[in-house]
Amino acid sequence: MVIKPKIRGFICTNAHPVGCAEHVKEQIEYVKSNGPIKNGPKNVLVIGASTGYGLASRITATFGSGANTLGIFFEKEGTEKRTGSAGWYNSAAFHDEATEAGVWAKSINGDAFSDEIKAKTIETIKAEMGQVDLVIYSLASPRRTDPKTGEVHTSTLKPIGQKITTKNLNTSKRIIDSVTVEAANEDEIANTVKVMGGEDWELWLEALNEADVLADNFKTTAYTYIGKELTWPIYGHATIGKAKEDLDRAAAAIKALTVDKKGEAYVSSLNAVVTQASSAIPIMPLYISALFKVMKTDGTYEGTIEQIDSLFRENLFGASPRFDADGHLFQNYKELEDAVQQRVQKVWDTVDTDTIDELTDYIGYHNEFLRLFGFGIDAVDYDADVNPVAVIEKMV
Repeated sequence: MVIKPKIRGFICTNAHPVGCAEHVKEQIEYVKSNGPIKNGPKNVLVIGASTGYGLASRITATFGSGANTLGIFFEKEGTEKRTGSAGWYNSAAFHDEATEAGVWAKSINGDAFSDEIKAKTIETIKAEMGQVDLVIYSLASPRRTDPKTGEVHTSTLKPIGQKITTKNLNTSKRIIDSVTVEAANEDEIANTVKVMGGEDWELWLEALNEADVLADNFKTTAYTYIGKELTWPIYGHATIGKAKEDLDRAAAAIKALTVDKKGEAYVSSLNAVVTQASSAIPIMPLYISALFKVMKTDGTYEGTIEQIDSLFRENLFGASPRFDADGHLFQNYKELEDAVQQRVQKVWDTVDTDTIDELTDYIGYHNEFLRLFGFGIDAVDYDADVNPVAVIEKMV
């Protein structure tokens, strides 16, 4: 079939298998161009391995360090009549490239929050990897079923304390308008922490530790975004912010739990980038478009793969890791520089619908959004007939 993007609101409802494969290859080539990672990992578990920072982590571990990887994701396979999810096509392409490079890689498709998938993962590690020396936690989901109670928790994107009305880039209409978001109640806050906080990360490490599949001196990290004043009303001082604070609690708990193995648990603070998750958050499309304009002008812009490649080389496995004031691995220091934030604020204050393209890099933002789903890739002929079925041979 010929596949063109179908965009509804802040999501794209289809994906292009060839485009996704080309996007994965671009990321692989970037990592390889930087050479081997000194003292990098050898056996890696990536929880949330099919898109965004999780996919970039798997690519970096494999093609920067030659690591064996086990990836966990929950994606939809394509059929002859319907395309699969971008994450499925990304993973299929990753497996093809890993096989060609002669590096071991397998994947498990299912609900990473469930006890069943945790058990299946542990069984696979024991049988085929022995132990893992790096665990990446990069899940982004709007809901979670608690494996102990069976209760389904749904996250919300709301401020805490009082409602906010703020400037907004309406990507559907391509206009600058305003958005009002009501304040969260206590149940909404608690549910968001349940879904997006550190509880599941902690449960994973508890299970892995109990099964003795964590190597001595292993490392684990979960990813967060902190931001500054512009994004705090809906991101920092909000339900998501409370969930991200819980990651710090979980990191401390994991360190205590694995003290005998001398394990290291970190929260890594990363740049604002275009992901399927960030596109759904009010404020972020305008903020990221303005940020792109400033950082690309300065030559300091880093996309997802650039951030993760640097995180591995400079911080996770670097000789002198950089920490922020709260003890996070500090990878987004360039974004949070005062001079950068002041210029982003100026764009924010002055941009209107008529000046979107002049003052922001919304074109770049939109292009990055399309690339998440395999569209807008120069090397791809989007008028060609393609097979929407992509087989992943190395599924557990």
